[in-house]
Amino acid sequence: MVQATGSHAGKSTVVTGLCRLARRRGLAVAPFKPQNMSNNAAACPDGGEIGRAQALQARAAGLAPTVDMNPVLLKPESDGAAQVVVQGTVAATWPAGAFLDRRGGLLAPVLDSFERLSAASELVVVEGAGSAAETNLRRNDIANMGFARRVDAPVCLLADIDRGGAIAALVGTCVVLDPADAALVTSFAINRFRGDRTRFADGVREIERRTSWPCRGVVPWLDAARRLPAEDSVGLQEADAERAGPAEPGRSRRGCVKVVVPLLPRIANADDFDPLRMEPAVDLVMTSLARPLPRDADVVVLPGTKSTLEDLASLRSHGWDHDILAHARAGGRVLGVCGGYQMLGRRVRDAAGADGPAGEARGLELLDVETRMESQKAVRPVGGTCARTSAPIRGYEIHTGRTVGPDAVRRPFAHLERGPDGAVSADGRVEGTYVHGLFHEDAFRARWLERVRAGSSSSLAREAALDGAIDELADRLEAALDVDALLADAGL
Repeated sequence: MVQATGSHAGKSTVVTGLCRLARRRGLAVAPFKPQNMSNNAAACPDGGEIGRAQALQARAAGLAPTVDMNPVLLKPESDGAAQVVVQGTVAATWPAGAFLDRRGGLLAPVLDSFERLSAASELVVVEGAGSAAETNLRRNDIANMGFARRVDAPVCLLADIDRGGAIAALVGTCVVLDPADAALVTSFAINRFRGDRTRFADGVREIERRTSWPCRGVVPWLDAARRLPAEDSVGLQEADAERAGPAEPGRSRRGCVKVVVPLLPRIANADDFDPLRMEPAVDLVMTSLARPLPRDADVVVLPGTKSTLEDLASLRSHGWDHDILAHARAGGRVLGVCGGYQMLGRRVRDAAGADGPAGEARGLELLDVETRMESQKAVRPVGGTCARTSAPIRGYEIHTGRTVGPDAVRRPFAHLERGPDGAVSADGRVEGTYVHGLFHEDAFRARWLERVRAGSSSSLAREAALDGAIDELADRLEAALDVDALLADAGL
């Protein structure tokens, strides 16, 4: 089990690399995360949803994702409540404070899923959540040491040295852990080290002396990790902050097509746009609502969201509704994906609070459709063709709500196996769809870009590029970690 001294220490990335390394050694390996909190979800082929990080780890292990790989997924709907998904299916919506008291009841499905994975695998690589040292949250814990104790899992503790304080974080964790919990820690590793790793040899010895835990490696900053889907929107916010600054008026910063995606407060499945980031002739800008819509945008893409009505209200409170309407009136293109599609219609109604707080609101009225939220949630892989170009489409749906109206009938966005999907405006410049992962399909992405601007597509093979990034990640971890010792710690 890979745990960490804090959140966002790189656990997901390290587990992804370890799954690929174990597979290379001929082991039947599977990833597992007892409890995840993320609005970035993946639809499993056999139904149900899990965190996208676990779907990526499954890919690294050579497996199709299943709900057993992430039996408890929390999807925040607001600052005070989260949807609780258990073994792929929505079980309830709980107030934030209630989860700590009720989570003990989720241990049974967690152990049930773990036992099934263990029975089918020689090795299960488990990812913890947050920090192992949150002793105030130890009661009823199912994500870190509480789970490790139940299954007697050896733990490698990860510390992010790029944040500073790695020595204190590891030694402090050793001090505050319950002795029985600390006894499960068999090793530690340092992550995201910049520069000459030998310069930290004294630091490693100091940690080993004070904790009696052996070091399994000092991992450098991994550039390949930037080419992998982000687990949540934290990295996107940081990237936006780094990019902040005035763009040259009238032209894209890096490419000939500028695609702007607003970072909605409840943004979901933001990795939909990763393939656009990799296109050499595309400038993908994911920007805060606190900044105005860049005037030189070619396309505005409204992403998926865990709470359409709340994010629509946020869009309006920042004035982005006026910006988007002005962009469309000037001939700019707009694409809405899932919740973003719902926002583009005339009205969104959620009488029962199926997608967050109950209510209704006027949409942006760029498409002649309306959305009514329903209690039944659609979670499924989908395939078909683009209605306008006949390009193949593959992706998945994860949404609450049904969208209908004249534009959906006259001009659907796609023809899927289940029937028509989405809608297109009369002038063809505003599009909406429920299909996540559209741009991961090379042929669709190329034709979509060519319609935006001729000559802007490339020969990028997204799936091969993703596997290449996983392989590069595994190569770097192989060089930095004592993988044989980690496997020995696991009893192999």
